[in-house]
Amino acid sequence: MHIHNTPTSYGIVAKSLHWILAILIIGAWIVGDYAADLPNDAPNKFQLYDLHKSVGMVILMLVIIRLSWRLYDGKAVASEAKNKIIMLAARTVHFLLYVFMFVQPLTGWAMSSAAGYAPNFFGLFTFPALVAQNPEMVHQWSELHEISAYILLGLFTLHVAGALFHHFVLKDNTLRKMTID
Repeated sequence: MHIHNTPTSYGIVAKSLHWILAILIIGAWIVGDYAADLPNDAPNKFQLYDLHKSVGMVILMLVIIRLSWRLYDGKAVASEAKNKIIMLAARTVHFLLYVFMFVQPLTGWAMSSAAGYAPNFFGLFTFPALVAQNPEMVHQWSELHEISAYILLGLFTLHVAGALFHHFVLKDNTLRKMTID
């Protein structure tokens, strides 16, 4: 297993960050969605929100590492797609995935900060407020957080559909380039 990307495969760092982030994002979505549906007097609602926020902050840190690694490693894996529309669609979805992997935790952090509950890191320490406490802004940050969650879900769906399209329709190695050997 190689560390860096090559023309035929992603390296172990890129692959690991890809799959760890995928699992954490899915987990954060499930926990956040479940907690939001609980009544406010549910005994574990706010513990689940704390878990959701902690995982969200881990996601933000890992996205920063992932983007830094991508910029450092610099060697893009050669695309097997010959169709310019498919290549443009893939680049657009990847770019927007990065954007919303930043937007999603940042809007959650801002929402929590505006509500006066800055996220903590698994109870070890509290992150500084991203915005000033302002109860009137909590709803706006909450709406942005929810909208960006659905956009991220849509992009995730397009990403998975694209990988499956490459694998089953185009029958190329695009999906295999990102699997752990």
